[in-house]
Amino acid sequence: MAEQFLTLMADLDEEAQERMSGWYHSLREAGFTGVQTPGLPYHISLSAFPLEQEKEAAEIARKAAAEFAPVPVHLSHIGLFAGGKVLFAGPEKSAEMSALQEACRSNAPQQYPWTPHATILIDEPETVHAAIPVFVKSFVPFMARIVRLHLCAFWPTREIGSFMLEGKR
Repeated sequence: MAEQFLTLMADLDEEAQERMSGWYHSLREAGFTGVQTPGLPYHISLSAFPLEQEKEAAEIARKAAAEFAPVPVHLSHIGLFAGGKVLFAGPEKSAEMSALQEACRSNAPQQYPWTPHATILIDEPETVHAAIPVFVKSFVPFMARIVRLHLCAFWPTREIGSFMLEGKR
């Protein structure tokens, strides 16, 4: 399958990666594996771009990373997207996270409104729904930090660039 789009993601800090990996480990121990993209760090997707805007997307990421300091994120709740195929940890919206997303926004039309989330499991609705009680038992809200922007093309996954947040904003 040929690449179809670019996504600019906000990667979470190492402590958050470990905690969220623990959530996923609990699901795996219960027999759930999902079909999410392997090898990507836990993240909050910020924007999607058409493939032909790769240079523009990389420049937007580079500029935002130079402008923003790490952004605190409170992963406070769990959720499902319509259709029931995606189980996620949801962050509280904050002015800092919204400002970062706005700085990373594509001018291309977006398929859906931005819903900040960190995907934990993607599968068929029956499987995702069966996984909810397991996830609820292991989920504990916590504070994380967005520390880097990560630009990838999808399907198949191709990593384009990684940009540490090093600004003052």
